[in-house]
Amino acid sequence: MSSAAADRSRRMAPWLLSGPALVLFLAMLLAPLLLTGILSFHVFDGIGTIDESYSLKNYLEILSDDYYHEIFLRTAGMAGAVTLLCVLLGVPETIILSRMRSPWRGLFLVVILAPLLISVVVRTLGWAILMGNNGLLNEAMLWLGIVDEPVRLVFTLTGVIIAMTHVMVPFMVISVWASLQKLDPQVEQAGLSLGASNFTVMRRVVLPQVLPGILSGSIIVFALSASAFATPALLGGRRLKVVATAAYDEFLSTLNWPLGAAIALILLVANIIIILGCNRLVERRFRQVFDS
Repeated sequence: MSSAAADRSRRMAPWLLSGPALVLFLAMLLAPLLLTGILSFHVFDGIGTIDESYSLKNYLEILSDDYYHEIFLRTAGMAGAVTLLCVLLGVPETIILSRMRSPWRGLFLVVILAPLLISVVVRTLGWAILMGNNGLLNEAMLWLGIVDEPVRLVFTLTGVIIAMTHVMVPFMVISVWASLQKLDPQVEQAGLSLGASNFTVMRRVVLPQVLPGILSGSIIVFALSASAFATPALLGGRRLKVVATAAYDEFLSTLNWPLGAAIALILLVANIIIILGCNRLVERRFRQVFDS
């Protein structure tokens, strides 16, 4: 075999080895999306059957109806609030956790990741019990004198955000933890030895190095929160709809599969646009701050 053929074989080897898995992944990912996209252009006749004709009716209905505007805005606000809370809670939590010694670090890491080990339905029902009018949270606030009467948290957006934050914080912790493992402690100590304050070291040394973890964690949290179904459905109820529950109702309640498919695809596209836009904006802002 000539040297050129050998070089070509070496270049093609990774593609040949990963090809079957890549084809399977693309088929499992793209095929359902393609079928959903085709379905979204069909027309529902209102009596339980789907017309074979193609139309933009479903998309025009979603984009022109204030009812769907409210649902999408509520979903974006919920996902944004959960992401912000996860950053405010998860980043300091991870930094403190990384500075703990064994065995406390491992113990608290397990406690933080514990919500991922519990079924989403069981976890959500537990929050419903905690946040009920006679639940532990209201009983504690009444006993401490914070409120004079029980605060309504179940079937409200506030309650959904609290429960969603509880389960999404571990994703932020995992992402930031991976970035912190690459941080050289000697760089931080060098900044302190040169006279910088702890705040300056945190802002100029630690945060720039964990920023990729914060960004990746924010993307994961926002995407999962925007597409979450179980927690908003159980804690939000039928009236507090988000995009996922609206699509679910169209598929299984009204049987309007094309409209449900259109809602799901618009959510996917909106998720991608928001995530990419916020990612570029935050990276640009942080680059300006740390370069100044």
